[in-house]
Amino acid sequence: MPRSNSISIRHLQLLIFHVLHLISFQWEEVSGYDDAMNPIRTYQVCNVRELNQNNWLRSDFIPRKDVLRVYVEMKFTVRDCNSIPNIPGSCKETFNLFYYESDSDSATATSPFWMENPYAKVDTIAPDESFSMLESGRVNTKVRSFGPLSKAGFYLAFQDLGACMSLISVRVFYKKCSTTIANFAVFPETATGAEATSLVIAPGTCVPNALEVSVPLKLYCNGDGEWMVPVGACTCMAGFEPAMKDTQCQACSPGTFKSKQGDSLCLPCPANSRASSGAASVCSCRNGYYRADTDSPDSPCTTVPSAPRSVISSVNETSLVLEWSEPRDLGGRDDVLYNVICKKCLPDRGMCSRCDDNVDISPRHLGLTQRRVAVRNLQAHTQYSFEIQAVNGVSNKSPYTPQFSAVNITTNQAAPSAVPTVHLMAATASTMSLSWLPPEKPNGIILDYEIKYHEKVSADGEAIAHTMTAQRSNARIEGLKAGTPYVVQVRARTVAGYGRYSSPADFSTNLQSTLHPACVTTRGYTGICLDQTDITLNIYCLATEIHFPVLATESPIVTPGMKVYIDPFTYEDPNEAVREFAKEIDVSCVKIEEVIGAGEFGEVCRGRLKLPGRREIIVAIKTLKVGYTDRQRRDFLSEASIMGQFDHPNIIRLEGVVTKSRPVMIVTEFMENGALDSFLRLNDGQFTVIQLVGMLRGIAAGMKYLSDMNYVHRDLAARNILVNSNLVCKVSDFGLSRFLEDDPTDPTYTSSLGGKIPIRWTAPEAIAYRKFTSASDVWSYGIVMWEVMSYGERPYWDMSNQDVINAVEQDYRLPPPMDCPTALHQLMLDCWVKERNLRPKFTQIVATLDKLIRNAASLKVVTNSTQSSGVSQPLLDRCVPDYTTFTTVGDWLDAIKMSRYRDNFVNAGFASFDLVAQMTAEDLLRIGVTLAGHQKKILGSIQDMRLQMNQTLPVQV
Repeated sequence: MPRSNSISIRHLQLLIFHVLHLISFQWEEVSGYDDAMNPIRTYQVCNVRELNQNNWLRSDFIPRKDVLRVYVEMKFTVRDCNSIPNIPGSCKETFNLFYYESDSDSATATSPFWMENPYAKVDTIAPDESFSMLESGRVNTKVRSFGPLSKAGFYLAFQDLGACMSLISVRVFYKKCSTTIANFAVFPETATGAEATSLVIAPGTCVPNALEVSVPLKLYCNGDGEWMVPVGACTCMAGFEPAMKDTQCQACSPGTFKSKQGDSLCLPCPANSRASSGAASVCSCRNGYYRADTDSPDSPCTTVPSAPRSVISSVNETSLVLEWSEPRDLGGRDDVLYNVICKKCLPDRGMCSRCDDNVDISPRHLGLTQRRVAVRNLQAHTQYSFEIQAVNGVSNKSPYTPQFSAVNITTNQAAPSAVPTVHLMAATASTMSLSWLPPEKPNGIILDYEIKYHEKVSADGEAIAHTMTAQRSNARIEGLKAGTPYVVQVRARTVAGYGRYSSPADFSTNLQSTLHPACVTTRGYTGICLDQTDITLNIYCLATEIHFPVLATESPIVTPGMKVYIDPFTYEDPNEAVREFAKEIDVSCVKIEEVIGAGEFGEVCRGRLKLPGRREIIVAIKTLKVGYTDRQRRDFLSEASIMGQFDHPNIIRLEGVVTKSRPVMIVTEFMENGALDSFLRLNDGQFTVIQLVGMLRGIAAGMKYLSDMNYVHRDLAARNILVNSNLVCKVSDFGLSRFLEDDPTDPTYTSSLGGKIPIRWTAPEAIAYRKFTSASDVWSYGIVMWEVMSYGERPYWDMSNQDVINAVEQDYRLPPPMDCPTALHQLMLDCWVKERNLRPKFTQIVATLDKLIRNAASLKVVTNSTQSSGVSQPLLDRCVPDYTTFTTVGDWLDAIKMSRYRDNFVNAGFASFDLVAQMTAEDLLRIGVTLAGHQKKILGSIQDMRLQMNQTLPVQV
């Protein structure tokens, strides 16, 4: 608020006035009363009956005191000329206000002259109300200002030209901006400028314990005495916080701190730190706790990790694989690394020394992020000790040696164990296709397999044996006799030599090569039969005559002049894109029945759509929430503008939009089984491989269509694939490609280079450089393949997003899921080639899957998940639960997602891991595990358990 200061006067009668006159009738000092009947002294003049009046009244000298503009408040009364009888026409009801500047108090009775020049006129003062003889005097109040003033002081003068009036009081004052604090800066008292519109700059200084953040510090004082337009600011320095309504900076109390200059408040000391005195900018760490050099001062203090746990060694001749679990205590940090220290020991002396430089520890022996290393070039029949250290960002601050776990091993040169049972995958009149699992104990890298076969003859007969080699765990024997039984055996070879042969297996060739009578060549698929509903593909395995119902997908659509996708955001008016690509539906045709979920912009509902002339159908309805912004409406409807351009049986179909009423809706076909990932998890192990491949073929066909239209999806994942009641998979969710920045916080989507992307599904070049192309969609499709074959397992399991990025950069690729056909995993690896131009196109992927469907036998060749997948594997080849970390069998079943059989195991007496490790397929069937997929999953985990127990009992699958 503006402030006023009087300059040496309050009422005019308190000033020392020199009442001077030039004309015979003068102002007179008279006693009177104000409106409240308080006695006052006034100056009056009333010479109205005389012509040519010119009466002056002048104040004492008033010092200016550096004031540039002065305000004068006058209280006075004036008599109405009409109330005075018999007066000449010279009667006035006004008077004039003058001032005269001087550098000293030098005015006299004759100087300055009583006239407008040298006096400067301020204004002619007229009353708002005058009075007559019959009324009491009505007091008028007027304020006038003048300036700029430049001399030491001034006089005020009042000129009467023939009025009958009383001057009751005069107050002379100026306006100023009072001392104030703004933005933690003090600005001194400042007088206003010479003009009412002037702005006077006042420099500022920071309050104690505050520092400038921007300069110069200044405020502007306007003509009304108000501060305005702050420029620059100060903030409280480190160790001090705002107080007293942001006018002071007070010290942080003991136990609190503030690490940076700014407006923030003091905070309690982070974990494991303390501040014993006030004004602390950092809290010191307690004994045994530290901060890394890269840690911020406000981060908690942490300690060194405990030793790694559960070190497992797997010796293969002069090579070794070490695996371990993370420490029980990470020290409160997530930057744990591992060091592997190799020592060669002398048994006779009991002494160990560092290994020679030629020992190769891959990927390296220091600073490991993964918990697995391969050690090569060890000496045969030698004892070694390996120390696995856990270190983190503060280990170098600790005076103690990092904690470690040690394992002692002795190298060997054992040959591989026997190959398990050999299986016949297919047979013709002259060929047999075989497959087998690798030895349970390869004891080294399998170089190749030897297949020995001969005709089966009577006990006293003699047959000529033939041999052939194979690089993989499958082979095709040709040149056989039709309708003849053969005996087949397989053995593995490593650098240590051949292992034992598998048990003899009897197989026969066919009499002749014929297709199953039910099969015909349809739509270019040899051996694929379609039933009347065109829903289920029936594939017959020629060798075993087993019937597999699988998902139906349309054959590749090739349309001349295929239309190209148009980005709706290229339209100047986004509503025009909606009108062009999405059909408007009258709201009366839509009936919402129930809410089934929530989306980014509103609710997702199930309902019914009844268009004129069409039958009623069930639909999914996305609604736009109340209170949306224009941008939210545009973003919401843009997905419809995208979806409306697509027409393919494996792309979610848009029925239309409702934009002319509330709520705004997007209406699509309804997919009864929901998202593919949750659908697979719900039906774990309940589909055949052919059915799963059929699902993948449908997804690939949809993506081929999108790729042909030059549309890049950017968020292809099983969660964005919808499944209907006929198991048809359709690509959906076309929002991420445009709304990437606005997605809600979700651990699936992680910030990278200004946007949010689903790290686990995204190609490296898209993560690093935001290069989204159909090739990056192919990478994502490979992850979808892995999700499907693992029944909705989370890619890369519980690894952090950053660990995933690092692992992929180091050429790690996901291993084959349990029972995944080798051909499918190879296709996944092709999709994950680092060089994007070398990845297959969706056209090639569809053709490959078609070939696999036609040749169902190829899908029976399964790669053991413990084998190398053909690429460098610096991380764990697969997610194998460590049974020693579980307290009960029930906990183990939870970990492998088989908790539904808890009661089955307990009721049957399998309550300990020793008993579980002895279980066979017959045991599982006896206790109620009847689904083949679940049997395989449990038996596979039992096999891992046995390996961890160093047992070699066979598992019957």
